Amino acid sequence: MMPLAVPRAGRNCPTSYAYGAGVFAREPDLSAQTLYVIGGLYGNAQALDAIESLAAREEVPPQLVFNGDFHWFDTDPAVFADIHARVLRHTALRGNVETELAADDEAAGCGCGYPEQVSDDVVTQSNQIIVALRATAQRALGALRGTMAALPMHLLASVGKARIGIVHGDATTLAGWDFSRERLDDPARRAINEQFFRKAEVSLFASSHTCLPALRRFRVEGQECGVINNGAAGLPNFSGVRAGLISRVARTPAPAWLNVQYERMFRIDGETIHVAAVAVDYDQAGWREQFLRDWPQGSVANTAYLSRLDHGPAYSPEQACPAGFK
Repeated sequence: MMPLAVPRAGRNCPTSYAYGAGVFAREPDLSAQTLYVIGGLYGNAQALDAIESLAAREEVPPQLVFNGDFHWFDTDPAVFADIHARVLRHTALRGNVETELAADDEAAGCGCGYPEQVSDDVVTQSNQIIVALRATAQRALGALRGTMAALPMHLLASVGKARIGIVHGDATTLAGWDFSRERLDDPARRAINEQFFRKAEVSLFASSHTCLPALRRFRVEGQECGVINNGAAGLPNFSGVRAGLISRVARTPAPAWLNVQYERMFRIDGETIHVAAVAVDYDQAGWREQFLRDWPQGSVANTAYLSRLDHGPAYSPEQACPAGFK
């Protein structure tokens, strides 16, 4: 007799996370001249300050969309409540973090949907963090904790003639990994990725979730299409660079004062759309102080993330957006 399959918290995700690429074949939910897509704020209040300051300097005020996981390290109820209120003043989607914080069933763990190449230690650590953060959410929001579950899983925006599917994970599921660099570059998946654009009827997908950025171009039925994954707004994304990263999609190039890590032009229905990864140069000392106060030495998040806060991941802008990608 074969043993029954055991649900694996942090790797297997609820069926309610699935939506399918066809959900984007609809009228846009919002229209903007300039769009900031902000994924993986991770409870970094200093990064939120910096992002709002960047937006205030733009000549045309950008539309800010937080595409999930705006909570993660913010176990201080006051900080949690402040970030929650500030994010919800803008347009927001829920990530797996917000989805699981609003739930009482721990079967999904963190809801990250980690693929097999991610170590069991990482999965265990993430499951432990979500338990601690759920207690914070209960104290900070009380009966309003359900506002996180009420947030949508996806959104369709338009910038000029570009239709942009904004997601937390990928084209078909809340915690999907199909927009990770490895899967975007897998030749065996090229046809699958192109099919996402056909079903969704979009020119661009903007995501985060995988916590490492990527920008890739596709050509579908003669039209340029692309995926931009901002990695994390509230964590370093590149080795030796202690800054977050957000996605900027606009009808105009990024202004010179922005700290642009890379920017590419997409020709969409005869119009040029500028897609950029913009560094979030937050108050590193203030963020580190907050992190260490909430997650002191020996705590699970300190063990898992302090090195990334201080040094960044073993990842480069060249990996995120190869120089040959014009």
